[in-house]
Amino acid sequence: MTPPPARRRRTGQSGAPAHNLPRRGAIRRAQAITTYGVGSLIAVDQESFIVSGLDDADTSWNKDESPRIHERRLARLLGVSHFRLPPASDDDSRDGMRVRRFPLMHSCPECDELQRYRDFNPPEGRSVCGTCEVDLVPSRFVVACEAGHLGEFPYWHWVHRSTENGASTANQCGGKLRLRSSGRSAALRSIIISCDCGPKPEASMEGSFRKDALKDLGLTCRGTRPWLGTSAPAQECGLPLRTLQRGSSAVWQPVLKSALSIPPWSDGRSDPLAEHWDTLREYDSRRDVENYLKGAFRGKCPLPIDEVMALLEAEREEDPEAGKDTPFEHRYSALRIKEYERLRTGNEGSEHDRDEQFVCEPPTGDAGVLEPLGVTGPMLVKRLREVRALKAFTRLADPDSAVDPQEMSLFADPDRPLPWLPAMQVYGEGVFLRLDEDRLGAWEKSVAVAARAERMRTAHQRVLAERAGDRRQAAESPATPRMVLLHTLAHILIDEWSLDAGYPAAALRERLYAGDDMAGVLIYTATSDSAGSLGGLVAQGEPERLGSTLRSAVRRAEWCSSDPLCMETGVSGGSGTNLAACHACVMLPETSCEHNNVLLDRALLVGTPDDPGIGYFGHLVTD
Repeated sequence: MTPPPARRRRTGQSGAPAHNLPRRGAIRRAQAITTYGVGSLIAVDQESFIVSGLDDADTSWNKDESPRIHERRLARLLGVSHFRLPPASDDDSRDGMRVRRFPLMHSCPECDELQRYRDFNPPEGRSVCGTCEVDLVPSRFVVACEAGHLGEFPYWHWVHRSTENGASTANQCGGKLRLRSSGRSAALRSIIISCDCGPKPEASMEGSFRKDALKDLGLTCRGTRPWLGTSAPAQECGLPLRTLQRGSSAVWQPVLKSALSIPPWSDGRSDPLAEHWDTLREYDSRRDVENYLKGAFRGKCPLPIDEVMALLEAEREEDPEAGKDTPFEHRYSALRIKEYERLRTGNEGSEHDRDEQFVCEPPTGDAGVLEPLGVTGPMLVKRLREVRALKAFTRLADPDSAVDPQEMSLFADPDRPLPWLPAMQVYGEGVFLRLDEDRLGAWEKSVAVAARAERMRTAHQRVLAERAGDRRQAAESPATPRMVLLHTLAHILIDEWSLDAGYPAAALRERLYAGDDMAGVLIYTATSDSAGSLGGLVAQGEPERLGSTLRSAVRRAEWCSSDPLCMETGVSGGSGTNLAACHACVMLPETSCEHNNVLLDRALLVGTPDDPGIGYFGHLVTD
């Protein structure tokens, strides 16, 4: 969402801005994590900016407007002591997210000149041509590489590529670039770049988006990082460059990691010890821990020693190899496993005070009515807190398919990061349910079921390998029969509840627990605005109502307006990573889906006309 026009600061108030910087617009806190995070491009009126890195955020982010938040399990995983909410962008805010102008190349629609912003001599505070008094237009095109670097489109090289001396003469001809549109169509061929050096070269933008278009000019990535400013030296890169539209989603994708606040960390009592846990884990004896706490808090530790020891034991149990060379994904899986165990066992809300952030209870109705459906263990999550942190970002590739070398750090020097990351917290409620393990195990052994899942896994693994560059570094595809089944089930339940409970689909979110010993799904309110606090989602988890919802959702999934094409297609989605799934049946807004709408298949829910038995819920359709 494009931020609103810039608003003037209020004057005559005691809360004066800490820095005399112009205000360019406003964004919501959640957008600073999901849409306009560090390294992303943001449009404000006729101008374009890039969100700055976090290296000076300790001084530029006002502590009152950017408070600390704590979630020990996620902080341990990401190697930080705490998180901070992004600064607010209210009328009375002091300083918010810092931005820098990018791209620097602009064009004037009146005189057609194409040059750097400052070369137009614009009046201070205005983005207009100093000669024509017309609003300047930022370059529509940028270049990026898969390592996360970003740069200006090489207009000089592009327009001189057919001259006698080739692109090597670019920037040396002494001429001025111009950009005009032929007006014949909206295609790239109608965008003409020219130079007034003689003989006069001219070229359209057609072909600039080819995969090897810039490689053919001998251009590779120079490692530029404009979000860090001119003080950050370019990194040696050399990867191929790709041309992108400035507003393309491929320009910036966040790498988000999240965790639920679960006992014993969910009551907030351990927050004062946030900066001490890494040190405390180094001590083996109770006496050493007690002596350290006495010194750190001058004899006034905010927690009893018994409670501290219990928290240390819980941490070691969940992540026994913290700090070692254990792959990140293995440790992240351990975090999910612990959440799954807690969701299964639950806790009674009456046992805790109002500070408890996790309340999970069994329904009051008879859960046995769900057994014929193949569903068991429903739980009502009456109180829930999720923390989502921005770990890094990627370009050109989806974050869930990128490996660590493809992730770009939020800091200039990733070896010396700040002890925190930007994050947001969401409070809400949800419904957790599991599939019957015995029935699921028998279903997974079906040859036809395994074959459909294998087709998706092979296609997804190929995509992961292509994006990783080195097949040995490619992440392992999570596609298994139970994962695809749980994923598709979550989608149809969200769709059904959006119709039955009054929630927009984008206000609900899935959290999948699929593994050798896990077969559950949590659906919960996912937004921090009013749509995420309507109430009533927990009521949908009562067994009678949940059973009715499941039957209705499965029958609705039996038919798609794109059938028979949707059900009978051999491939669907990007690179064949879906089978029977499209926007007319089971796909959701991307904010609701953990896997960017890939690895979906209705047939594993309801079967196919030729083989209804491959559907886990196929018996509901034939009854």
